[in-house]
Amino acid sequence: MIAENPSGKFRPDIEGLRAIAILLVVASHAGVPWLAGGFIGVDVFFVLSGFLITGKLVQEISETGRLRLLTFYVRRLRRLLPALLVMLLVVGLASRWLLSPTAQPEQFFTAQMAALWLSNFHFALGNIDYFSAGSESNLYLHTWSLGVEEQFYLVWPAIVLWMWEKDAKDETARLKSGMAAVALLSLFACIVLTWATPLLAFYVMPMRAWQFALGALAWLLFFRKPANLLRHPSTVGAMGILGLAMILASALWLDRNHPYPGIWATLPTAGTVLMICSGSLLAPNQWVGRLLSLQPLQWIGRVSYSWYLWHWPVLLLGFALTGSHTPGYSALLVGVSLVLATISYQLVEAPMRHWKKWQEYPRVAVFVSLACMAIVCLADNHWIQQAHRSLQAPSIQRYVAARVDAPRIYRMGCDDWYFSAEVRICAFGPQTAKHTAILIGDSHAGQWFPAVEKALEKRDWRLLVITKSSCPMVEEPVFYARIGRDYVECTQWRHTALQKIKQIAPDLLLIGSTQYDFTQKQWTEGTAKVLGEVSPVSGRVFLLVDTPKLSFDGPDCLMAHALRPEWLTGFRPCSTPSLSPQAAQVIHWLEAAAGRFPNVTVLDMTDGICPAGLCRAKQGDIVVYRDYQHLTGSFAATLAQPMSERLFPNEAAPDSASSGVKASDGNIEE
Repeated sequence: MIAENPSGKFRPDIEGLRAIAILLVVASHAGVPWLAGGFIGVDVFFVLSGFLITGKLVQEISETGRLRLLTFYVRRLRRLLPALLVMLLVVGLASRWLLSPTAQPEQFFTAQMAALWLSNFHFALGNIDYFSAGSESNLYLHTWSLGVEEQFYLVWPAIVLWMWEKDAKDETARLKSGMAAVALLSLFACIVLTWATPLLAFYVMPMRAWQFALGALAWLLFFRKPANLLRHPSTVGAMGILGLAMILASALWLDRNHPYPGIWATLPTAGTVLMICSGSLLAPNQWVGRLLSLQPLQWIGRVSYSWYLWHWPVLLLGFALTGSHTPGYSALLVGVSLVLATISYQLVEAPMRHWKKWQEYPRVAVFVSLACMAIVCLADNHWIQQAHRSLQAPSIQRYVAARVDAPRIYRMGCDDWYFSAEVRICAFGPQTAKHTAILIGDSHAGQWFPAVEKALEKRDWRLLVITKSSCPMVEEPVFYARIGRDYVECTQWRHTALQKIKQIAPDLLLIGSTQYDFTQKQWTEGTAKVLGEVSPVSGRVFLLVDTPKLSFDGPDCLMAHALRPEWLTGFRPCSTPSLSPQAAQVIHWLEAAAGRFPNVTVLDMTDGICPAGLCRAKQGDIVVYRDYQHLTGSFAATLAQPMSERLFPNEAAPDSASSGVKASDGNIEE
């Protein structure tokens, strides 16, 4: 991520550009709402690496006629490895105190991959989407870019040597053509894979090679021998302004709902190339150059690598300790990470970079580096074993069981998630029942199955369950960040499911969805379209209000508290307020849609889940949530009585001595 200026002269514009990049990344990770696209700062770093490293390699070959690979790799190790290993060890120790034992093994395994520069492959092959909600709990998610960088350093010298024409009039002619070919082929593959296999496109170095190659071309075409036409100050200044505008526009406009990298990544990449070229074309007094040379940006650029290492784990561990995502806490944690970055830079990064022993004994330096990487991996392996032993504690076992306490409909194959658009109907109760009820929606509807099942027992009802995870019962297209594309299977499934409901004509219909990122119009009109299809053929229709979400993982919080030192347990209660402003808005919009139909009612069970407006991970001896948003099946079953009272307000509750409605037909097609 960091490389010396190939000319040997200090480039304040590049240092300032590093500062812009890291500020965008930190702002995005800290949750600044209008900078959700700040993750493009990593793209800026990739282009800078291509520019700086290619320049270093070309200059060495041009001046000496050869390339000392061992020296090159030692330079890269001394710049990146010491600060990385220190961060991994310190964060690992903090994780043992602050995280639950179920979360620790994955964290420590990822740390091992990061120590070996392989975390990007771990995320790609482990189906860990950078933009999905679950990935936000990984302390080392940010190290994927370090893996890409190190793999780039590993292969780039060989590529430059292979494309070098020693005796040609222009020794770099084939190199320029080769870099252009690499850029085109890699970009094409990146765009295609962004739609086909987005994780490979995002994490794997060959799919990012076009950004390094464009940085290389910026050095070969505009730094080494710039065209006279581009020396004109006004032209150069316009290039810098346009480039900065493209980077900032990307950060302001892009978010997790845009398929990335793909074609969208060309915007910040091209902007970075323009800014580099503007600074390279002998225009130190241009407006952007003066901006980037400001002392605060120079200081931030200087510590940018260390800040990149520390900011993400500090944000996550700080949240694990306090349980707060408020802007004030986030700003405080960002400040703490910057302090740690400064300390790391002063005590680790800068001293190790200037320690002459690295170059005097390069083979020893490589051996010691590999040994230190092995030591970190062994430490992480030791912590993994400790975490597994902690999970055997009796006080932890019930929290471990809560994580898999899901309704039995999932074991029956009623839900096929995003893999197909097939509508699978699971039936419960006698086929000869007088009444039919349908529970339909995503996993937030499916979690109510135990309560609905018990509410209908002994009432002569047949219950049909139709669910598809992550698929809203709102007639709107959905971009699903986890698969990196529009969720077309959801649209197809919903249309088919609505037709099934119209054929069945149920006496009771319950519809549920989680809080998707829809506008007021989309929620209101999209819900009304669905109700317009099914309301005329149904007896009574209930819109289930979404379950309040915790700001943390419920079982994880309970386990972490059970194992923390006593002096740490008071920092974070395993509870959160029940109603967020967004949730209140969605309820209001659902009520507006329901009000158009005389047989539709909004059903809100929040008071049973979160008494007195506070959602707790545990009520009495029962664990309430199996993650941060889904109820455990055991707790949902305890809400059967209030559910029954709201579904049948004018009926006396039947004797419910039996254990529940038995599945008669399992998975059926109707």
